Amino acid sequence: MLNIKCFYFNSFQECCSVVWDDSGKAAVIDPGCYTPDEISALAGFISSKGLSVEKILLTHTHFDHIYGVAELARKYNVPVLMDPEEKVILENEDFFCGMFGLRVPDTGFTATDIHDGDRIEVGQNTFEVLSTPGHTPGGVCFLCRDARLLLSGDTLFAGSIGRTDNRWGDYDALMKGIFEKLMVLDGDITVIPGHGHPTTIADERMKNPFLQPFNEPYEED
Repeated sequence: MLNIKCFYFNSFQECCSVVWDDSGKAAVIDPGCYTPDEISALAGFISSKGLSVEKILLTHTHFDHIYGVAELARKYNVPVLMDPEEKVILENEDFFCGMFGLRVPDTGFTATDIHDGDRIEVGQNTFEVLSTPGHTPGGVCFLCRDARLLLSGDTLFAGSIGRTDNRWGDYDALMKGIFEKLMVLDGDITVIPGHGHPTTIADERMKNPFLQPFNEPYEED
């Protein structure tokens, strides 16, 4: 059985998830902990549940999703998994943070590359890597089919999609990924976005104004 706990960190209310099973083996996804109190809240929960963190997974590397990565990677001595196309974002965090007057996150962590179709084990559960670039060059989603769960990062939100007007955004790529990788999934899959409340694939097919009509194939120019 897969368990999940969501935290909402920093001024952007970024969703950080902890997933684990009955073995206690766990992964942390997008730890955007900005303050010491936020780090303590996350670490305290992990300790209270007796969890063994084995890896940190990143849907993408915008600053609000990675503030706690370096500290947690050191604390738990675990690998950080991300798409290698995200390196350009890590190298330009000062640009993004400067837009909002926020401190630049510690990017001094070593990343392990992941790619579309990779399978990542968390205890007895398997997450598939779905490449969905567009919000950033290496944006991905993590899908656990058995648990009917999709961690969509900033690719897909309840009633919206990830913005692509930032530097290195690509609207056409984002829409292609959403239609070809996400809208084809079973409707009962729960979607945990990087911001905002959970939704389902079915609800986004029917209600998301950016995806209507969902059943028309997306065509590139």
